[in-house]
Amino acid sequence: MGKRKYRAVQVKDVLVSQLIETLGSGRCVVAIDVAKEDFFAAVMDESEKVLVTVKWTHPAQSPEFMSLVAGLAVGRTLDVVMEPSGVYGDALRSRMCADGYRVFRVSPKRSHDMAEAYDGVPSWHDAKSAAIIGKMHLDGASEPWPVASDHERRLSAALRVLEVHYKEVQRNRNRIEGYLARHWPEVTHIIDADSATLLELLIEYGGPSAVAADADGARSLMRRVGGHFLAQSKIDGVVDSAVRSFGMEQIDGEVEMVKAVAAECRRQQRASNKARRRVEELSLSEGASRHMAPVVGKTTAAVLTASVGEATKYKTAAAYEKSMGLNLKEKSSGKHKGALRITKRGPGVARMFLYMAALRLIRSDTVVRAWYAKKVKRDGGKTKNKAVIAVMRKLTRALWHVARGAEFDSTRLFDVRRLNLQSTTVAEALR
Repeated sequence: MGKRKYRAVQVKDVLVSQLIETLGSGRCVVAIDVAKEDFFAAVMDESEKVLVTVKWTHPAQSPEFMSLVAGLAVGRTLDVVMEPSGVYGDALRSRMCADGYRVFRVSPKRSHDMAEAYDGVPSWHDAKSAAIIGKMHLDGASEPWPVASDHERRLSAALRVLEVHYKEVQRNRNRIEGYLARHWPEVTHIIDADSATLLELLIEYGGPSAVAADADGARSLMRRVGGHFLAQSKIDGVVDSAVRSFGMEQIDGEVEMVKAVAAECRRQQRASNKARRRVEELSLSEGASRHMAPVVGKTTAAVLTASVGEATKYKTAAAYEKSMGLNLKEKSSGKHKGALRITKRGPGVARMFLYMAALRLIRSDTVVRAWYAKKVKRDGGKTKNKAVIAVMRKLTRALWHVARGAEFDSTRLFDVRRLNLQSTTVAEALR
C-alpha cells in the first residue's frame, strides 16, 4: 500500500481543471465522510479509483466545496454519496439535493465492516472512510437519500416535542412513586402515580396527613378532576388510605418538595397531551399514515412515518420491515446453530410503538390472538416476547400494503385453516 494513498488536499488547493481533464466524460462519484467540522470527500471515477481526497472545514469552507462539485458535474453524471452521521451532514445534503444532484447513502455498519477488506488493514480514519463509501456506492450497496418531505419533517418535529415532554413526565412520575413509597405507600395500589387526579391531589395537599385533615375537600377535588371516569370507591379508598397510612411522616420541606414535583409532572403531562394531539392531527392530514392510523393508532402511525419515512417510498414490504430493524439475522458456525434474532438496525422508537400496537392487536383480533397462542404453545410457553415480535413483523408487512390503500385483513397474515378456529369465528373474521 502506498505511503500517500490517503493523502488529503485542502479544498482551496484542488486543481479543478486538471481533475476534470482526468475524469473525462465518465461518471463521477463524490463520497463524503461526515463529521462535526472536518469533512473529507473522495472523488472517484467509474473504475473505483480515487483521483483526489478533499478535506475542508464545515460550514466555513462548504461553499468552496459546493463550487468544486458544480465544476465536476458539468458534462457528466455525478453522484453524491454520504454516510448518515447524526445530523451533521444534513445541511450539506439539503444543499446538494436543492442543486439537483443525486444523493445516496450507505450503511455505517456495512462501511465500517469493510475497513480491513478494502486494503488489508483494519485501521479506520476519515480519508479511508470516504474511499470505502464511494466503493460501496459503485458496488451497488447504497440507496437514494432525498431530503424528507415537509409532511415528514413536520411529523418528526412534532414527535420530538412529544418525546421531550413525555420523558419529563416519566422522570417525574418515577420521583413521585419513590416519594409515595416512603410517605404514602398505599395510594399507588389504588390509583396510578401519574394519574391527573393523584397529581392534582398532591399539588394541593402534598401528602396523606393534609388529605386526612381535609377529607371532604380531598373528595371534592378528586370528583372534579376524575369526573365520571373515577369510581366513588376509589375516591373513598384514597382518603381512607391517607387516614391509616403506614408511611413515614413528612416534614414541611418534604411536603413542599412533593408539591413541586407533582406540579411539574402535571405541567409536562398537559404539554405531552397537547403534543400528542398535534402528532395525531398531522398523522391524519396527509401521507400514508392516515391509512395506517385505523390499524395501529394515530400516534403509532405518525411515529412510524416520522422515524423511517413514508411506507410508500419502500419498494417492498421486506425493505420496510428492514428499515425498522425487524429483519432476521443468524449467527451459526460449524455445528453451532444460532437462533434467529431481529437485527435492531433501525430506530428503537418505531419498534417500541409497534410492540404496543402488536399487543393491542393480540387482545382485539380473534385471528391474531389464536395464532399468537399457538406459537407460544409451540415454543414451549417460555418465549411469549418472541411471539409478539413475530406479530410485529407480520403487522409491519401488512402496513406496507395498507399504506398503498389496501384494507387491513388479519386473515391474510396467517393460515386461518391451521388455527382451529370455530367456523363462525372464521366467517366473522373473513367478512
